Amino acid sequence: MTALENDQLILLRRIADALERLAPAPSPPADLERADCFVFQPPATLQPVPKVNRVPVELLRGIDRSREILLENTRRFAAGLPANNALLWGARGMGKSSLVKAAHEWSNREAGADAAPLKLIEIHREDIDHLPALMQALRMQPFQILLFCDDLSFDHDDTSYKSLKAALDGGVEGRPANVLFYATSNRRHLLPRNMMENEQSTAINPGEAVEEKVSLSDRFGLWLGFHKCSQDDYLAMVAGYVREGGLGVEAEEWQAEALEWSTTRGNRSGRVAYQFVQDLAGRLGKRFDI
Repeated sequence: MTALENDQLILLRRIADALERLAPAPSPPADLERADCFVFQPPATLQPVPKVNRVPVELLRGIDRSREILLENTRRFAAGLPANNALLWGARGMGKSSLVKAAHEWSNREAGADAAPLKLIEIHREDIDHLPALMQALRMQPFQILLFCDDLSFDHDDTSYKSLKAALDGGVEGRPANVLFYATSNRRHLLPRNMMENEQSTAINPGEAVEEKVSLSDRFGLWLGFHKCSQDDYLAMVAGYVREGGLGVEAEEWQAEALEWSTTRGNRSGRVAYQFVQDLAGRLGKRFDI
């Protein structure tokens, strides 16, 4: 070996050592024993959630059919039986995300302390590109795992929906048997209507252009619709929160105020009911922690 070749070899080794130092350290495998609920932080961190912000499933009113379907789907999945990815779509404030979190808690409560707990991992909308890699990382975990994305939707120039399609289809290997995906959205097809209409008007084959976009929601075996509630359902929600919060006031004392509260907001929903009871508890000088 000539002196020049030796110098070049030394230089290459120095470059390789420098690149190795710059490379991030490999992430340790996720320890799902630490908690039952986590928040995904890319590229590969699962942050435990010591106290989940959720409402007991018994307090979710006006969504009886969707509630029973999702609870049964979750129960089967937790038991290792076949289950479907679920898309909860529809009116805002009607308990879509609350139902997912409540179903997770209900499933573990029903299974009992002796059963392996169902794990819940929330992934934020902006991190959907990491979903396929996350699913693969969870494939070998000894737990059944629910992946949850709240308020999922895509803008007209957003192509990350393709990562979601790939994750739900699972590619060659298929979706991991121990992973299920639940998402909530205000849109049934997750994409803005004007996006699909624009694609249809400018494409050579309009039907195929729209099919590419609409097919995303077809990856969800369950479509659960949430619609605005009736006045009776709204008042039942308020009554449930008043009772669960231990406020100790009769319906005659708050009913008219609750109706006025919903009128001023132009909406009747579980979220509006919860906000009213928070205000009521504050005026009564009582704590309201559900």
